[in-house]
Amino acid sequence: MSPLPRLIRQQLRTDTRGVCGYCQTQERVSGIPLTTEHILPLAKGGSDTIENLWQSCRSCNEAKGVMIEFPDPESGTTTPLFNPRTQPWNLHFRWNADYSTILGTTPAGKATVAALNLNDEIRVSARQLWHEAGYHPPD
Repeated sequence: MSPLPRLIRQQLRTDTRGVCGYCQTQERVSGIPLTTEHILPLAKGGSDTIENLWQSCRSCNEAKGVMIEFPDPESGTTTPLFNPRTQPWNLHFRWNADYSTILGTTPAGKATVAALNLNDEIRVSARQLWHEAGYHPPD
């Protein structure tokens, strides 16, 4: 991938508000810059156009890799992963009572939680601390 033009990088920052499209980690809270996510990976025919890009934390981006679908843990049916550019997060996910765990509410949400391991021990622990400090969940 060649470097993205400055205008595309600026538009991504505006569109994403500095929040990972998958796990909702805020760049300003974690202190770790978000990465550019290809929704349809280049290896699967995706492009560097703004319509195919979003921002995600490094954990989500690395876990997703070239995946575009994953089995829904409940039905076992392979389903497309959540698309943060075109699908509202709150239609596919919700938080548990203490805002530490992401719960999938649709097959795509459940598959994405499983595929990207959105509730690993470190992230759940960090969300608990961020919530106690008043920084989580994002607005």
